[in-house]
Amino acid sequence: MSRTRVSASSEVQDPLRRRPAKRRRKALVLGWVLTIILATAAAVGWLVMKATTVRAELEAAAELLPRLKADILADRKDGALATASELRSHTASAKAAVDDPLWNIAVAIPWVGPNFSAASELARSADDVANLGLMPIVNVYDTLDWDRLLPGSKESNLEPIRSASSTVTSAANAIRLSTERLNAIDTGSLIPQIERPLTQARTELNSVRDALDVAADVTRLAPGMLGSDSPRKYLVLIQNNAEIRASGGIPGALAVLTADKGKLTLGTRSSAGALGTFVPPVQVDQEQTNAYSVRLGKYMQDVNLTPDFPTSASTAKTMWERGTGESVDGVISIDPVALGYILDATGPIQLTGDEVPGARTSLPKQLTGANVVKTLMSDVYTNITDPKAQDQYFATVSGEVFGALASGKSDPKKLIDGISKGAAERRIAIWSSHRDEQDKIANHTVSGSVSGPSVSPAQFGVYFNDGTGAKMDYYVKRSVQLVQVCPVDGYNQVKVRITSTNTAPADAATSLPAYVTGNGAFGVPPGQVQTNIVAYGPTQSQIESAVQDGKKVPFAANFHAKRPVGSVTSLLAPGQSTTIEFTFGKIVQHTDPELVVTPTTESVKNVALPTQQETCNSGQ
Repeated sequence: MSRTRVSASSEVQDPLRRRPAKRRRKALVLGWVLTIILATAAAVGWLVMKATTVRAELEAAAELLPRLKADILADRKDGALATASELRSHTASAKAAVDDPLWNIAVAIPWVGPNFSAASELARSADDVANLGLMPIVNVYDTLDWDRLLPGSKESNLEPIRSASSTVTSAANAIRLSTERLNAIDTGSLIPQIERPLTQARTELNSVRDALDVAADVTRLAPGMLGSDSPRKYLVLIQNNAEIRASGGIPGALAVLTADKGKLTLGTRSSAGALGTFVPPVQVDQEQTNAYSVRLGKYMQDVNLTPDFPTSASTAKTMWERGTGESVDGVISIDPVALGYILDATGPIQLTGDEVPGARTSLPKQLTGANVVKTLMSDVYTNITDPKAQDQYFATVSGEVFGALASGKSDPKKLIDGISKGAAERRIAIWSSHRDEQDKIANHTVSGSVSGPSVSPAQFGVYFNDGTGAKMDYYVKRSVQLVQVCPVDGYNQVKVRITSTNTAPADAATSLPAYVTGNGAFGVPPGQVQTNIVAYGPTQSQIESAVQDGKKVPFAANFHAKRPVGSVTSLLAPGQSTTIEFTFGKIVQHTDPELVVTPTTESVKNVALPTQQETCNSGQ
């Protein structure tokens, strides 16, 4: 009995004995929870600190870029090296911050992981750019002697360019890989604090990548094209935008430029008119003949009715060699605006006033970047009435400009900037008859191609060809704008809006020289301007319609390199304006549209206006 009571008593007491154990377990659980909370808080704090470090270091690196550029442009080699080293230390700190175990764990966490991953790519790419891109370029730059590097009147030292090629190419590849990594990041789930700097970095890197790609090809091409191995001859076409052509202007003045180990000399000078008519015509592919007529191969003045410079250049080379018997290795095109950019670097050229017998004395004795455009595209026609004498003046001025370039007295940085600006505005184009060289040139804007690797997928082109047979385009002001309109049947649509105004004086028929107005020789009343306006769309798209001043008008339709081509002719009296809109549909490209226009006498930014976006209803 007592044993049973004891047992019963112990059963009654067991719950009381268990309470301390339960408390201990609860305390243990709370302790673990508290530990996890504290550890999580510490981890979050650590990650926040690392993120702050990444942001601060990358911002500090970005702030050094303008100083680095300024050091390079000002030829402060020691300063450039010091700035590049400082920049590299910041990117190294940012990279070290993301190379952290906790950071790598955070990358795998749903929702927030993509932001940590994007920040990691940003930091590592910045460090790669600094170490594999900027630093090698700065080190190469430190070895260059710009005064001996650029072509001039004496043999140049082209070896540093050849030696720099591998370094620049490697740097360009490193930048390209970093750009591809950043471009591959999906920004849809990123917070603004990560998305904004990522987008900015993409933009900056794309720009640097393009610049280094150009630099890499220049270092590969320049020695050979400047005659390092054997002399090279280039036919130079001086395009006159006062009588407009698709790639700029009528190639009235011609000259042969010889490059021998970097030494430049100007040889034979002539004019398009002096070459006469080519019968039979130089053969040009049927597509372009259909769009621009057989004149492409009959007259040097018309080789650039097509906007495709490789076609114009190869045709011009054949004409020159058939007409003169002199072989050339390539063709260079340049207009008076680009000549002005060169004069900004070389300084003014002096003219004696005896360049053309009988020329009036109001032509300037000194040509500068500020007055060369007006002189060559307007004043010369007022002061010189004989077309052959005009051609002579053009040839003389062109020779003086190239003589100043060849003298080696130009500011190297200004010269490079001027030539780069001219190429970017499509006022300078280059074509080589050497296939390996042309294959590299074709990758860049300076090729003047309408198809191939230098053409963006959604490129639109608007080109102008004079139909007056005169020099009235100096007075025509033009603007072109793309308007992205609402999609139709799932396809993008774009309107190409072209506005032209004839600003010639009301009495242009009598107040302007007959050579400027054309004097009605080609059926256009004096003072009026006739222009063939040509619009190109992206490949696979189609032209839906053409509208002039609100009314549908017929248009000529063709194809060139699988791109649809539409053409409308306008006729403007003094003071008159017109607006033509081509609508392109069935556009399959999803990249932002790009606009290319014929370079005119005006600044390109005043002609090619920013793209406009039409507001669409949500149901569309």
